[in-house]
Amino acid sequence: MPEKLFAGLTYNQTVQKYSHTVAGVCVMRLQNYADAEDCYQNVFMKLFAQSPQFSNEDHLKAWLIRVSINECKLLLRDNRRMIPLDSLKGRAIQFSEDSGDMSWALLKTPQKYRDVLYLYYIEQYRVKEIAEILKLNENTVKTRLKRGREALKKIYGGD
Repeated sequence: MPEKLFAGLTYNQTVQKYSHTVAGVCVMRLQNYADAEDCYQNVFMKLFAQSPQFSNEDHLKAWLIRVSINECKLLLRDNRRMIPLDSLKGRAIQFSEDSGDMSWALLKTPQKYRDVLYLYYIEQYRVKEIAEILKLNENTVKTRLKRGREALKKIYGGD
């Protein structure tokens, strides 16, 4: 049986290349590693089971991000008794505020800004691409970026 290809990549190559992206989206959305792992697995299971056709790797990556967001929404809808990461205090994995990583600050921003900031700064998508992935108007994305940056400034304590 021939191996499935996704935009020219085998399934294993796809998982290796995009696992960080899918995991990042899930953690940023859910703020809970156990649930993020579940969504992560579901995304790659759907990729394997559905075997959609992709025109290129950008299309594949956008599909993975969109499915990741949808999986997270589904989990949140079905499991409304979640405990926020901040309420776990010493028991949760903490991001270091001293590191160059801005993940800890992103986790403190409101969800609607967090998605846009993550896709723009971490995944390096352009505004138009973010609008397509999140199914938002480009001006909405720009507004959320601006307000998200303001929220990050408050978290960082200045410029």
